[in-house]
Amino acid sequence: MTSLLNMVLRAFPSSSSSPWHDTAPVRGELFSVERLEQHAGSLALAQGITDTPPKVLSLSARLEDNAKVLLKAYRASALEVAEGRDIVPAATWLLDNYHLIEAQIREVRDDLPPGYYHQLPKLAEGPFAGYPRVFGLAWAFVVHTDSHLDIDTLHDFITAYQRVQPLTIGELWAVAITLRIVLVENLRRLAEQIVSEQSARNEADALASQWLVPEELYPTLDISTLPRSTTPLEDPFVAQLAKRLRGLDPRTNPMVDWLERKVRSQGGSVDNVVQRAQQHQGAANVTVRNIITSMHFVSSIDWAELFESVSLVNTRLNQSPLFATLDFPTRNSYRSAVEQLARGSDWQELEVAEHALAAAHAALANAEGAIETARRGDPGYFLIAAGRPALERTLGFRPSLRQRIRQGFVSAGIGGYVSLIALMTAALLAVTLTGLWSLSGGESVTGWLWLLGLLGLLPATEIATLLASRLIIFCVGPKPLPSLDLSEGVPANLHTLIAVPTLLTNAAELHEQIERLEVHHLASGGGALVYALLTDGSMLSTNTSTTMRRYWRPPVKRSRN
Repeated sequence: MTSLLNMVLRAFPSSSSSPWHDTAPVRGELFSVERLEQHAGSLALAQGITDTPPKVLSLSARLEDNAKVLLKAYRASALEVAEGRDIVPAATWLLDNYHLIEAQIREVRDDLPPGYYHQLPKLAEGPFAGYPRVFGLAWAFVVHTDSHLDIDTLHDFITAYQRVQPLTIGELWAVAITLRIVLVENLRRLAEQIVSEQSARNEADALASQWLVPEELYPTLDISTLPRSTTPLEDPFVAQLAKRLRGLDPRTNPMVDWLERKVRSQGGSVDNVVQRAQQHQGAANVTVRNIITSMHFVSSIDWAELFESVSLVNTRLNQSPLFATLDFPTRNSYRSAVEQLARGSDWQELEVAEHALAAAHAALANAEGAIETARRGDPGYFLIAAGRPALERTLGFRPSLRQRIRQGFVSAGIGGYVSLIALMTAALLAVTLTGLWSLSGGESVTGWLWLLGLLGLLPATEIATLLASRLIIFCVGPKPLPSLDLSEGVPANLHTLIAVPTLLTNAAELHEQIERLEVHHLASGGGALVYALLTDGSMLSTNTSTTMRRYWRPPVKRSRN
C-alpha cells in the first residue's frame, strides 16, 4: 500500500505543506487511456477523506492570485512585442487568447460560491490534504494528459475511479469547474516561466550587444568587465547568448571563449544546454497550446450529459422504468433529493437511492388502480412527493433549520401565512409603541399611543406582509412540477387532443384558423398530437359549415389489434 501511495503522489506537488509552493508546471508522464484508467483506480485507493480537514488556502483566493499573475505576464509579453523583441511561441498563445483566459476566470468566480466546496468530501492526507477530493482527481487527470482534455478519456477516467470509490453527486457536478481551476493554475506556472525566461534572454541580448563589435576592435574590449558571478547561468540565457554569438571564433572573440568556459565549469556543453533549452521551450509551447484548446473545449461540453453518464445514482434510478421518460430538471430534482437526504442522514447516496426504489416497489403491493400504481411505483413519490416523510423516517433524516421552517410553512398553508403576518404586525406595533411610551415617560400619553397604533396598523401590516413573503421565498422557494421529456415527440401511449377555442364569424376567418392548425400540426412533427377547433356550432352560417366540411378529413381507422 505504501509503494502504491508513493507512485500516485509522484504526480502531485513535492511540498507536503501546500501545493502552491511548487512552481513546476502541472505535467508528468503522459499516460495511455488504459494506463490512465489504472491510475484512476490506484488514486481511488490512495485518497482517503476526513470529516475534520485542516485549514488551507481557499481555491477562490488562489484563483484571484492566479488572475493577477496571468495579467502581469500578459502585459509583460505585450510590452516585449511593442518594443520589437521576439517572444516564444508559448507567449504568443497567451497574448492571442487572453480574452478566453479572462472568460474562464470569470466563469469560475461565478460558479464557485464560498460554501460550495465546503460540502464536498475533503482529503485526509497528502499534498492536497484539506482540499476537495475531486480537486486531487482533476489534478491527476491534467498531470497525465498534459492538460489535453478529451471527453471520452475523462469519462473513462471517472468511471474507472468509481469502480473503486464512488463519487458524490456534488463531486461529479464539480468536475467541470475544478478542471478549469487546475488549467488556470497550470497556465499561471507556465506564464511565470515565460516571463522569467524572457528576462534571461533580454539579459543575454544586452550582454551580447556590448561585445558584438567589429573584429578589429576586439583588442579594445576589457575582459574584466565580463560577469564573474558564481551563480550558474540559466539555460535560456545560455541559449540566447549562443544564438547571438553563432559563427564567431572563440579564439578571437573573448565572449565566446568566456561562455564555453563558464558552461564547462557547470558540467555541460553549450550544445547540450541549447538543446535542453529548446526542448524545454517546446514542451511549454505544447502545454500552453493544450491548455488554451482545453479551455475552448470545456466551454463547449454538455456537462449535464457527461454527469448523467457517469453518475452511479443516476444509473441506479434508471432501473425505474419511468425515470428515463422524465425531462432533465425533473431527473435532477430526484438526484438533488437523494443528495439532500444523504447529507441529513447516516446513509450514502447510493443507499438512499436503494431505499427509494425499495419503497416504491413495496408500495406497488398496496396501490389500487393503474394511476395510483404508476404514481406510487415511481421513486419520485418518496423523493419529492407525498411519500417523502415516510422515507425520511426510514432513513432517520435530520432536517436543517431552514428545512424545518420550510416544512412548517408547507404544512401550515394559508392559515400559517396569515398568522405569521398578524404576529409580525403585532410585534412591529408593540416594539414601536413601547419605545414611544418609554420616551414619553408617563401614562398621560396612553390615549395618543392607542390612536397612533390604530393609524399605524395599515403600514405595519404592509411591512409585515413584505417580511413574511421574503421569509417564505427564502425558506420555501419555487417547486416546479415533474415533467416528461417530450423532446423527441409525444409517444403513442400519450395520444393528446389539443382544442383551440375560437369564435367563427365567417368563412375567411375559418380558413385562417384552419391554416394555423395546419402550421401547429406540421410543427409538432406528427405523432400522437391531434388539433381541433372548439367553437359554437350554432353560430355558423351555411357557407361556414360548407367550408368546414371541405377541410374536414375523416380519421384513419385503426385495427384493434
